[in-house]
Amino acid sequence: MAKAIHSMIRVLNEDRSRAFYEKAFGLTVADRLDFDEFTLVYLSNSETGFELELTVNKAQTEPYDLGNGYGHLAVSVEDLNAEHARFEAEGLNPRKLVEFAPSGTLVGRFFFVADPDGYQIEVLERSGRFT
Repeated sequence: MAKAIHSMIRVLNEDRSRAFYEKAFGLTVADRLDFDEFTLVYLSNSETGFELELTVNKAQTEPYDLGNGYGHLAVSVEDLNAEHARFEAEGLNPRKLVEFAPSGTLVGRFFFVADPDGYQIEVLERSGRFT
């Protein structure tokens, strides 16, 4: 059986991205591999073995075009209201809290936030299928 181990995104500025992911999600550098043309930075925290791989292409000077195919990353938190308030206090510009219940039954509570490169991250409350 396959085990998900990481997801990769391309970022323009390593320091800015590392600071965002540490402040927002407590992700810190688990490993950093530096090559002539690019650097790979693996971020993780004690909640999971899954890592976020930041790829920094050294010749890239313009923001990446995220296109129309990218969706989002998702993380779960115990106290969504507290996290939303913390994100606001940290100046991370979270979007509004949403209670998704299309047929009257709550599927999930969440908000979205964008990282410095425009990648969307869904922050879900740990409940239902998102525990």
